[in-house]
Amino acid sequence: MIAYVFPTRDRHDDVRRTLMAIEAIGSHAAVGGAEVIIADNASAIPLDVPGALRTGLPVRVLERKTNEAAAARNACVRAASSPVEWIVMLDDDSAPLDPGFFDAIRDAEPDVAAIQAQILLPHDRNQPPRHESGGLPEVFIGCGVAIRRRVFEELGGYDATFDYYAEEYDLAARMIAAGYRIGYDPRFRVMHRKVAANRDFGRIVRRLVRNNAWVQMRYAPAANVLGDVWETLSRYAAIAWKERVLRGYARGVLDLLATVTDQERAPLTRDHYDRLTGLSHARDAIAHAMAEKTFASAAVVGAGKNARLVLRALQERGVASRMVRPGQEDVAARADVIVVGTLSPGPMMDAAADARLRYPGKRIVLAWTGVSVAATPKRFAA
Repeated sequence: MIAYVFPTRDRHDDVRRTLMAIEAIGSHAAVGGAEVIIADNASAIPLDVPGALRTGLPVRVLERKTNEAAAARNACVRAASSPVEWIVMLDDDSAPLDPGFFDAIRDAEPDVAAIQAQILLPHDRNQPPRHESGGLPEVFIGCGVAIRRRVFEELGGYDATFDYYAEEYDLAARMIAAGYRIGYDPRFRVMHRKVAANRDFGRIVRRLVRNNAWVQMRYAPAANVLGDVWETLSRYAAIAWKERVLRGYARGVLDLLATVTDQERAPLTRDHYDRLTGLSHARDAIAHAMAEKTFASAAVVGAGKNARLVLRALQERGVASRMVRPGQEDVAARADVIVVGTLSPGPMMDAAADARLRYPGKRIVLAWTGVSVAATPKRFAA
């Protein structure tokens, strides 16, 4: 049995649309039934939804006295019925597109603690699909993931001090440390409508700065801590400058400085940390690509999350590699292969689709074998 879980605050219409999408999936007999649990994070007008969907799935609303963010998800899991084995974490503006994830859940091996979804964004039917940004090969995104309930409870769920953003990275680190894997299954397709209401990007950047650095302070091996925290600060400084939210960025840095001594170190082993960051997956992907057909030079395109680790994996194999920006097609043309320079699954697929069009006839190599160029269709009808 599964439980759909998501928090909400003052977005009643979005909740109803999500419930309609869950209802459209139809029978859940294949997974032993389902229920929906919603945490209403102190909405100005209390959430009013039916006690059951037309398909018979029960719907419960947990009234929270404050906006609890990540803690609200923990409360939902605690409230789930005893037969529930998998928690399908969503946002109030995301929902599975079809029952394909039933098979993903049934096929999950015992050491898989969570299954990442292929998270799509709204798009014109005549345009290629685009995917949600964020995540890594073994770090899921909270708006589309199925988590084994036993493991979630065993590890204490989300750390509520994160409030929101990057709490998934923290939980993924603990899953890896406990001997579990985080999987990815393209049969699990989620549409994230990405509603803009109640989204303050300055506040979002503030949390991203603090929380991502917290993860590195807690779990990075000693030799990596300073470099990785600096990488985080540099990355979000560039984003804040581009989006004109430098005040939010500055507040995030101040929040970080004020909480440095509160972060208890629990460093992962080198192998585990390389899995968390995606480096080990990049190494495996490059080794696999070279085993198929060796190459001496690579143009890295679509730079994104942990692009420096993609470059590192190439350089460790002796491949002459260079980051290529738009407008430098001549550099890419001289390289043996095109390598997609992001370790975020969704952007990786989008960049691969773009590369196929931009560099026709060139060999495209992804930095993770968990997704494929074939998983980036030119057309998609939701």
